[in-house]
Amino acid sequence: MSSPKVRVRFAPSPTGGLHLGGVRTALFNYLFAKQNDGDFVLRIEDTDQTRFVEGAEQYIMDCLAWCGITPDEGPHTGGHYAPYRQSERKSIYREYAEKLVAQGHAYYAFDTPEELDAKRKEIPNFQYGQFYRSEMRNSTSLKTAEVEHLLDQGTPHVIRIKVPADETVRFHDLIRGNVVFETNQVDDKVLLKADGMPTYHLAVVVDDYLMKITHAFRGEEWLPSAPVHILLWKYLGWAADMPHWAHLPLILKPDGHGKLSKRDGARFGFPVYAMDWLDNKTGELTPGFRELGFLPEAFLNLLAMLGWNPGGDQEIFSLDELVEKFSVERINKAGAKFDYEKAKWYNAEWIKKVDAKRLLPEAKTILEAKGIAVADDEKLLKVLTLVKDRCILLTDIYQQAGYFFETPKEYDLNAVKPKWSDTKTDFFGSLINQFKEVPSFEAMQLEIDFKYLCEETGFKIGDVMLPFRIMLVGGKFGPHVFDIAELLGREETIARIEKALVAFGS
Repeated sequence: MSSPKVRVRFAPSPTGGLHLGGVRTALFNYLFAKQNDGDFVLRIEDTDQTRFVEGAEQYIMDCLAWCGITPDEGPHTGGHYAPYRQSERKSIYREYAEKLVAQGHAYYAFDTPEELDAKRKEIPNFQYGQFYRSEMRNSTSLKTAEVEHLLDQGTPHVIRIKVPADETVRFHDLIRGNVVFETNQVDDKVLLKADGMPTYHLAVVVDDYLMKITHAFRGEEWLPSAPVHILLWKYLGWAADMPHWAHLPLILKPDGHGKLSKRDGARFGFPVYAMDWLDNKTGELTPGFRELGFLPEAFLNLLAMLGWNPGGDQEIFSLDELVEKFSVERINKAGAKFDYEKAKWYNAEWIKKVDAKRLLPEAKTILEAKGIAVADDEKLLKVLTLVKDRCILLTDIYQQAGYFFETPKEYDLNAVKPKWSDTKTDFFGSLINQFKEVPSFEAMQLEIDFKYLCEETGFKIGDVMLPFRIMLVGGKFGPHVFDIAELLGREETIARIEKALVAFGS
């Protein structure tokens, strides 16, 4: 008998920006699906309407699109198992919750929020479960007639799972091996809320079953909920169809102490979201990797290496290579510390790796934001080819390429003036005349002529090379100075020397 087709799902909640841990979960789902010719499903878990944020769902879609991990099915693409928003599947869940009640595996609970708060104040670490169930207002403690009366009156209530006492729940995790829970440590989770919406616990099981999900990759923080979900698979009669579980390790703070959070990003000075997120309610802008200057290829590469060890020395992987090399067996159990310096290294390596044409749209956007409108794409491609190896972030393109399109507004005079002299002014005057006459304004010829003039005038090349660079770019940076001059062209190079001589001599 053949195995069922691999189907995985990424199921985020539209409550805010997409944390890099969420993108990694999506990535690992995607890699496993594509490696096995399976389906990657996007499901929006929007059952908690109190936390719903307008625009968050589209933001999630945009993040996945930027990363290039496109769902095969989802709210925006459709599929055989639609709808893919849980809020649109509300009518489905009550049927299963009521079935659990009828079987004795769940019950109605009529406790008000005030009654629950009072109990929590009375009992430290109160858990609604087998130890205190009988003290609360629910269908296990009330008489049948009273329960029926409360239901007939439309009394607000929830449905809770009835976790059995003194049982052991076991399951195999693809990352952690055999996992064991004692039911005495598990509380009676709410399955269906008073507004008729399911909680995550019921919805994830029902939807995974109906959508034929075969493998469930999710964060380690969901591990404590696993026994409730496994009991639901059993009670609903679906145990044979339960997906294989894989609980991914946490992404930790740089110091290794605790899960990396949005607040940590602000504290340590790096982003934790895939893209800029503007909260419509608070007006708060949380920075993202894309706007900071990361390529999506680098972002995915660094995320893949957080918790997964490919074996060997290779660190740079394209998405296709990740699909080929990925294996669940090489996912670590322990959390992975986030290292922003290493993240920047991945980005620099990817900027070097990609063709200059790949950077053209981003480069134009970055330069335009600084007031530089580039009309000549061919020249910009040549510039990018020359400077991209010097960029760590895409935003470095302005510093590394901007001077090709605008004359320096200021100069690093401290690097020049202390050693400036009239003889250097004369040298550059002669260089201007030489550049006017040179038949071919090409880097190799310009360098030969420059060195020849140094010999003629008795200057060491180092004494005049730095001032020449600063004349052209404004500072002590940039690629080979004669390559810069060639790209600037004869007239612009001469104009910049003349302008700088005024500043150097003043």
